[in-house]
Amino acid sequence: MTKIKETSTNFANKKALSDECPEIYASNTIGGQWALAICCYLINGKLRFGELRKKLNNITERMLTLQLRRLEEDRIITRTVYAEVPPRVEYELTEIGYKLKPIILEFEKWGKEHKEIMRDKNPVSEPKKV
Repeated sequence: MTKIKETSTNFANKKALSDECPEIYASNTIGGQWALAICCYLINGKLRFGELRKKLNNITERMLTLQLRRLEEDRIITRTVYAEVPPRVEYELTEIGYKLKPIILEFEKWGKEHKEIMRDKNPVSEPKKV
C-alpha cells in the first residue's frame, strides 16, 4: 500500500475535496474494498485476527494488518490485546464505527438492487448492417 506524496497535485486535490465535502471525507476514510469489508464483518461484534482472515479469504495477512492499523488510527476500530498465552487480540468497531451499520446495510440493499438491474439488462444489440 503506497501513500500519495503530500507535495503532489493528486494529494492536494483529494485534500481539498475532503475538506469541502463530508461525503468525500467519509468515502476516503472507509473507502477501498478491504476497509469496508472489515467493517461489514465487525458490525456483528468482536472478531479475532484469524477469524477476519478466514472471512476475507483473498486478503493477505500483510494487507489485513495494514488495513486494521489504518482503521484503528482513524478510530473506527479498537484493538484489544489480552495478556494470555498464547496472546489473544480482538478487533471491534468503536462507537463511531458502529454508526456505519445503517450505511453498510443501505449499501447492501443498493448493491442487491443494482446487481438485479445489471442481470436483467438487455444485452447490447449488434448494429444493423445496411
